[in-house]
Amino acid sequence: MHRVWVDAFELGACQVTNAEYAQFLSATQHRKPLHWDDPNFSDPSQPVVAPSWFDSVSYCEWLSAMTQRRFRLPTEAEWEYAARGGLEEKQFPWGDDPPESLENYAARWKTGPETVGRAEFNAYGLYDIGANVHEWCADWFDADYYRLSPERNPRGPAGCASPAEAKHSAPARRASRGGSWRHFTKVSRCAARSSIPPEFQYADYGFRVACDTIAK
Repeated sequence: MHRVWVDAFELGACQVTNAEYAQFLSATQHRKPLHWDDPNFSDPSQPVVAPSWFDSVSYCEWLSAMTQRRFRLPTEAEWEYAARGGLEEKQFPWGDDPPESLENYAARWKTGPETVGRAEFNAYGLYDIGANVHEWCADWFDADYYRLSPERNPRGPAGCASPAEAKHSAPARRASRGGSWRHFTKVSRCAARSSIPPEFQYADYGFRVACDTIAK
């Protein structure tokens, strides 16, 4: 447990949907994610699944160019701050009650993620935070990072191993947060961390966008 300060930022109320991602694909001719045409994952209101970390960053870059605002992936620290919804030292976005206390918990997420914006939301108005799909974060992943991380605006390790170092170490991984429809534990604790190599495309991975707050 440690104290973290993050500057003001904005975070998407929902995970990026198939409908939103389709606009990006149409405008850029970017490659389609795996499972794009699978009926279990193709509802326009479901979160897009199986974009790699690089695909997610490309979406943010396209959205930034379209809107003239800086959209990006959130850092791990920003994601956790937002997921907590102002509740300090609680396990989940709603408090400490177990996920099984959620309505219809045992019957949900059978073959894929739920449509966004229709289930639980936290005190910041964020839907499905901690559930549905794992969400890519901006940071490189290091299991020991928080032993040495700065108190203000931690942004993860500086980078991955060099090519020479990579031959003798585990593959470089990007951080992700939140639970997923495919796992036994469907909703992860706010502090739970996960990671995979950035080129991987998994059907239980998606993302939501962050944005720098405009100074007033």
